[in-house]
Amino acid sequence: MHAPGLKTLADAFEIRRRMLLAYELAELERDAERRRALLTFVVVGGGPTGVEMAGTMAEIARHTLKGEFRHIDPAESSVVLLEGAARVLQAMPERLSARALAQLDRLGVQVRLNARVIRIDAEGLMVESAPGAGGASAESYVLNSKCIVWAAGVAASPLGRLLAQATGAECDRAGRIQVAPDLSLPGHPEISVVGDLAVAFSHVPGQAPRLVPGVSPGAKQGGRAAAANVLARIAGRPTQPFRYRDWGNLATIGRNAAVVDLPTPVGHVHLSGYFAWLFWLFVHIYFLIGFRSRLMVLMDWASAYWTFRRPARVVADMKGPRGPGESTSE
Repeated sequence: MHAPGLKTLADAFEIRRRMLLAYELAELERDAERRRALLTFVVVGGGPTGVEMAGTMAEIARHTLKGEFRHIDPAESSVVLLEGAARVLQAMPERLSARALAQLDRLGVQVRLNARVIRIDAEGLMVESAPGAGGASAESYVLNSKCIVWAAGVAASPLGRLLAQATGAECDRAGRIQVAPDLSLPGHPEISVVGDLAVAFSHVPGQAPRLVPGVSPGAKQGGRAAAANVLARIAGRPTQPFRYRDWGNLATIGRNAAVVDLPTPVGHVHLSGYFAWLFWLFVHIYFLIGFRSRLMVLMDWASAYWTFRRPARVVADMKGPRGPGESTSE
């Protein structure tokens, strides 16, 4: 897999392995072009995951790994964020998207908008830019990189298409199932689908149905609503359409950098920069389970903030790109 995503803990370990090995191999590499490819890190997708990943990679390069190599300067590595649309964080207002873009630029992330990835291989990826003004045709170029992270969304579980085949339900291009207002399958009220596997809408009286975003609050609220409807069916009561409560959108970008879109009874509150980062920090600590977990995470984050250190450097599996002079035999 040339571009791992970030869905599981194993994915996180794999991304860490590739990033650390890229620096180690660049330290040994004498060819300038190959070293440049090793020190080019690409994130595909300008949503919350991609923005946070790109910002973290830039901070690791400029702070965490500072002074740890003899022949390379990690601060000279390139972190490139590719987004196929005209702005990052499309789920947020344009004002916050612009602020997020400015904060990424301050961190040293190269953001390329209207850039669509059309091929990824072991050497890098091919990118197609959007057509220019005046009817100019789209242009394609190759970006050499040995560490690519896919944050542009992934296909749903294969279970979705299997379930659709068995029940006659409809799927979208990503393999997500179209569900009824009460989150059940049309024609099969005994089956409920929630989370990333469902194309669900929020049904608020007096408003047009609104697509539920693919975030954890939507999945958790959907699970509770589906359970309540199951109990209602057992008791012989009518089920209720799902109503999603939007608690707002948060995206952290890096050290002292974040954006927040918070709905309130008097309108949306927009924060960016240091205060948005503090808000994001305390919200995530609040939702952890147990005082001990909150305390330990707060202490770890405080240590990382004040020292710029990230102690987890273990690479358990060395397979992957070989360094100069290494044997390819096992």
